[in-house]
Order: sequence, then C-alpha cells, then structure tokens
Amino acid sequence: MAIPPSSTSYWFSQPVDHFSLNLSTWNQQYFVNATFYKLGGPIYMVTPGESPLSTYYTDRTHFTELAQKTNGLLVAVEHRFYGKSNPMPDLSGASLKHHTVENVLGDFAALIRSAKWAPHRVFPVPVSTNSKVVFAGGSYGGALAAYMRTMYPNLVAGAWSSSAVVQYHLQNYQLDQSWGRHLQALGCAKEVAKAVNDLDNILLSGNATAIRDIQASFGVPALTPRDFAGLVTSLISAAAMAPNYVDLDYTRNTVCSFFNGTHSSLDSYAMAVTSMIRSQGYSQADLTQIADTNLNLDSYALGQVGRVWYYQGCAWYGNWQVAPPKSCGLTPYRSQLVDLTYYQPNCKRKFGDHIAIPANSDGFNSKWLGKLRGVSNIYYTVGSLDLWRGSSVLTWEGFALANTTASPIFLIEGGSHTQDLSKANARDLPSLTTSRVVGDRQVMKWIA
Repeated sequence: MAIPPSSTSYWFSQPVDHFSLNLSTWNQQYFVNATFYKLGGPIYMVTPGESPLSTYYTDRTHFTELAQKTNGLLVAVEHRFYGKSNPMPDLSGASLKHHTVENVLGDFAALIRSAKWAPHRVFPVPVSTNSKVVFAGGSYGGALAAYMRTMYPNLVAGAWSSSAVVQYHLQNYQLDQSWGRHLQALGCAKEVAKAVNDLDNILLSGNATAIRDIQASFGVPALTPRDFAGLVTSLISAAAMAPNYVDLDYTRNTVCSFFNGTHSSLDSYAMAVTSMIRSQGYSQADLTQIADTNLNLDSYALGQVGRVWYYQGCAWYGNWQVAPPKSCGLTPYRSQLVDLTYYQPNCKRKFGDHIAIPANSDGFNSKWLGKLRGVSNIYYTVGSLDLWRGSSVLTWEGFALANTTASPIFLIEGGSHTQDLSKANARDLPSLTTSRVVGDRQVMKWIA
C-alpha cells in the first residue's frame, strides 16, 4: 500500500481536561513517518514541546535514523495550545487553566493507548499492537519525555531526554552564568561583561539623549530602557543556543570575533548585535514586536507561541532568565535591567489576577524532579556548553539525579542545546557522535 507523506496531518480527539468531569473535546495534530516501518518494529514518539509541529520532527532528526535502523514508526505529536492543537477557542487566562503538566502528559498517554489497542484508528499503515514505544524530546520536551516514562511506565518502554530542563529557578541566573563560562573559554568574557556594564550605566543614567543614541548604534527602534535591554539580551544569547561543530563555534564567530581590540567593548557589543539583526533579516517592526512588553497584553488570539510559553513561566515554575542579583557577587553577562520586575508584572496583566506571583519554583521541583528519582530506562544527555545546563540533570555543581546503568547521564563535551537529537553530521564533535551511539544502545535494550 502507498505510504502517505509525513507532512499529512492526523487528528486525535482529546478531552479538554483529563482529570475533571468536563466532557468537551478537541483535536490534537500529529504527523507519521511510516517509511521504514515493518510489523513488530518500535514506535518512536517525539514532541516539539513549545514549538508548532513540523516535518523536521519526522524527517530530520536522529530518530529518523533510528526508525530506519530498527524498522520503526516515527510519530511527532503537537503539544496542546501550541501550533494548531488548541483545546480552547482562545489563549485567555481562563482558557489556559487547562494547560497543566498533567493534561499535557495525559494527551500523549491517550494517543499511545489508542495506538496500542486500536492502531488502525491512529496510523495510516498496519501497526502491531505489541510495538514498544520510545518517547523522545529536547529541552522542555526532554523533561516531558522523562515525565512520560515516569508517569506511564506501562505505555512507554524508555525515554531519550536531551538537554532536559528539570530544575527550575524563580530567578534563573544560572543560564547567564553558563553563557559566561562559554565566553570565558573563548577568551572574551571580560570584554562582554564590561560592555554590558557600560550599557547599563547609560540605560540607568536617565539621559534621554544618550539612551536614544545608544539604541540607534545597536540598530534597534526606540524602546524603553528595560525593553531595549531585554531585546539585546535575547539577540546576543541566541548565539549560545546554536550547535557547535569541530570547525565551528557559533559564539566565537558571532560574538567574540567582534571583541578584537579594534573598538571599545560597548562598540564591539553593538556591532555583534547589529550583525545578528542583519543575519536574521529582522525589520524594525519585527524588533518592536519582539521587545515591546506592552504589546498584545490583551490579545487572546490562538497561535501565539510566546504567550503560552509565558503562561508556563507565570503559572508553573518561573525560570525567568535574569541577570544574577548583585547580592550574589557574580559577574553578569546580561543587563541588570533584565530582572524579575522585567517579567513578573506581565503575568497578571496577561492572564488575570488568579495567577499567583511569584511562581512556586520549589514546589514544581519537589513534585516533578522528585518523581524522576529512581526511574529506569531514561537516557539523559547534557551539553557541556549548553546554555541551560544549570537547569539540567548535570549542572556545574554535579548530578541532580543518580547516574546509573538503568538511567545513564551522558555529558557531551563541547555540545550545545539538544544537539544530539539532530541527524549525524560529518562535522559533529566526537563526544556528540559517541552520545548517539550510547543512546542507541539504550534504545535497543528497551525495544528488545
């Protein structure tokens, strides 16, 4: 029989709330790559987490390679409230009360149950009812993969948890410090820190002319000092999320290369940011849309990925990406204006007074990180240069979970965020290649 293309949308009926008497339903989108499947082969289920669904997740990840290697079926499932998978007609605070970790996991579990009990209702090709399921994801999606194995061990044989964000901080300045460690390794940390400090001195001076001139030198539209600081932080930090290869460190090329002694630290910083703006093709309107925290506060329209992600920070765990408070005595690599007051006030403005401020980060960790302890058949990967390493299972201070043969933790030397989930590349770092080999061995055990 002809195999439908992996870009074909399928829809699975889900309850709005898996744990209440609300009988309302909605349709969750998923894609299927059945190119390599043979009866009895495993099912690899991946989620893009906080991103809309695309064929990248069915066609261009390491799990595409694994499906080919093991005669597996690859299923990419969109997360509720992201992309086209919307349980409610809008993104108001009242609608997003149904956006909980439990409901997210419940969605995935319901689809897996149906795939096991009545696969003909879920898949476009015949699939064995005894096919083992391996769940995978990266970053937040990596945490979801681990949670799925923890909460539904009878449905999920194993989980590949790449760069999983499993430790949450109300003030996540650990992210800033991870960025600083990378800059230190490249030899430009002191200059970047000086540029940030010099920029803050201007933004906090109250001198409107100086503030306007410095924004112009960075090639951005007129913004409040705090929004400008947030925009610069967002643009410059994006470099640290890019993959590293044997012949390329993106941070060196896009940030440190500008700090070559030819210009002042602040001018070098401005040159790095303007170069990023040009390379991304951002217009002034784009930059305003990204940076202006007063925009779209009352827009509840579907399709706003950033709004849903912001809700998770407000209602679930915080994890606001801030500069370290001065009381910590740490060198900041982002503006001091990017602090809790940059983020938290918008929680109630966006979602209503029922949002409790601050988010209970410690309670979230106690519940979800605690559940992961002692769970078998989870493979964790962590990049040594991952911007999010301070929230992972292996921080700079040590292991947050036990590194066991049943659930090993692999540190990818030189690796960045979720890099092991990408397809193999001739330019890959040796440790990255090894991480996939080790992970594949774990998968083979789970599906045996």
